Amino acid sequence: MGVRFYATRMTNESTARRLFEPIRLGALELPNRMVMAPMTRNRATFEGVPLPLMAEYYGQRASAGLIVGEASTPSPYGFTYPEIAGLYGEDQVEGWRAVADAVHAGGGLLVLQIEHGGRIGHPDNNPGGHLPLAPSAVRLPGGIHTPTGHQDAPVPVEMTEADIKNTVGEFAAAARNARCAGADGVEVHAANGYLLNQFLTTSVNRRTDRYGGSVENRIRFVVEVVEAVVAEVGADRTGLRISPWNTGNGIDVSDNEAVFPALLDALSHLGLAYLHVGRALPGEPLFAELRRRWAGPLVANPELGEALPIPVDGGLSRGVALLEAGADVIAFGRAFLANPDLVERYRTGAALNPVREDRSMYGRGPEAYVDYPFLQA
Repeated sequence: MGVRFYATRMTNESTARRLFEPIRLGALELPNRMVMAPMTRNRATFEGVPLPLMAEYYGQRASAGLIVGEASTPSPYGFTYPEIAGLYGEDQVEGWRAVADAVHAGGGLLVLQIEHGGRIGHPDNNPGGHLPLAPSAVRLPGGIHTPTGHQDAPVPVEMTEADIKNTVGEFAAAARNARCAGADGVEVHAANGYLLNQFLTTSVNRRTDRYGGSVENRIRFVVEVVEAVVAEVGADRTGLRISPWNTGNGIDVSDNEAVFPALLDALSHLGLAYLHVGRALPGEPLFAELRRRWAGPLVANPELGEALPIPVDGGLSRGVALLEAGADVIAFGRAFLANPDLVERYRTGAALNPVREDRSMYGRGPEAYVDYPFLQA
């Protein structure tokens, strides 16, 4: 049976058909090239244990070529917002095991994203009441959401080299826990202004030791984390996410054309399963440079901007543009959020469910989470 595409005015329909072709990412054999991007939905307990509702949510979306689970902290110090998941405790691992079982029961693949919030955190957002850790004592601008409302972000504690070494170990342990939970791999989160991204930028990293200053020094922590994770679970089950153009959370990207090529060069010997480029811009020279330097599979998440609602095709046409620019796999975010059967909708040309942009998007309830209709409904 032929494929009917939702967007008929594709730049190149033959390129779009590649979305339905299988591809290998390291040890993972994907049945199609549509990845469900990681999206935090705040459905864990305050202690970071995934709730049963999360298993239902991810299981519904198992037809994706690969699911990247929402960001999970490897440390009690890594919590960002209330009710995000963790990957450092036995009860958290058990919660994720139920999610992995649900995805596998639907024939899908799951990798878990490991994210440390760094300065994006608050004592009210973690069970221990910890102050956040960061490369330098530079406060997050704009404040942060907490269980009692919006508050000013605290000044973070500058990490010592002992803290850095300990955090590297926490990432490795979280990767081991992800595999123990049944996940097919892990994704190291070095994007969107969180801890690893904070080390890469001079707007947060004011250090004068071997982890700050030069580009070589600023990429060191990320390289050490990725190497430790690879040593724990294997390069063929490890991905890395970066966001070279994302200025959110106070990130300066003025020297991204130096930082990210250097980072890829420093990791090239590992043979990672994939590189995941967030908010990718196919027309940017840096995207072409990253594609040139990265010999392995490249997953790209289209930049959709902040305007609501999302494009009528859920970002499909922009994903096709990224394929034409050299990406191998496309990661869709909110389109998968609202359409558990997104792959089939794109295949048949069916209309997409709109995203419900209201307070129900985040929280413990099933609304705007597991109640989006399938085509057959």
